[in-house]
Amino acid sequence: MITLHHCVSARSFRPLWMLEEIGLPYTLRMLPFPPRAHARHFLEDNPLGTVPLLTDGATRMTESAAICQYLAARHSPGQLDVAVADPAFGAYLNWLHMSDATLTFPQTLVLRYAHFEPAERKLPQVAADYSRWFLARLRAVDAALQDQAFLCAGRFTAADIAVGYALMLAGHLDLEPQFPDAVRRYGQRLQQRPAFLRALQAQHQAALDQGVPTTAAPALRPGP
Repeated sequence: MITLHHCVSARSFRPLWMLEEIGLPYTLRMLPFPPRAHARHFLEDNPLGTVPLLTDGATRMTESAAICQYLAARHSPGQLDVAVADPAFGAYLNWLHMSDATLTFPQTLVLRYAHFEPAERKLPQVAADYSRWFLARLRAVDAALQDQAFLCAGRFTAADIAVGYALMLAGHLDLEPQFPDAVRRYGQRLQQRPAFLRALQAQHQAALDQGVPTTAAPALRPGP
């Protein structure tokens, strides 16, 4: 049985969405955010105190985009992965890695310096600069979507989930109004997928059942 340790709307939402798309059985263990501060016992499972942590038998993984690649290759061959022999394989890997290293990373600095630090340590200029950095990197997503509905291989893949989470996070940070039109429509399509909606419901119900706050950290909550 696969077990996923998860915080509401954190990067662990990527593998949760993957599990729902594939239809795999899994156990969802909810943690308050950030777990390294509010669930110290979790450090015994993951010394970094971060989510996700996914276990699948002897396999233990903590990187959300890598987990997407693993689940696609191991549990969804020919569906959410892209085969090595496919001409789109390189693009597929590039989008998976770009999703976190290029698109989510600057948003973590926005979260830290605009929301999570105490007032005396907030740095509005840093938050503004990294917001612009993120939005500039969306040019690659916009270019890819000019003549296709998904990022690569002519179909929905794990790469769309990985990048789709970065767009979801940007929506929580009120950056969506600055998205290029094609990117905004793409993000909206992804968030209408039944598996995405099931993942939202799964995290909400699991949080209720496990006595964890059902809303994300303030900066991760959807706007009005």
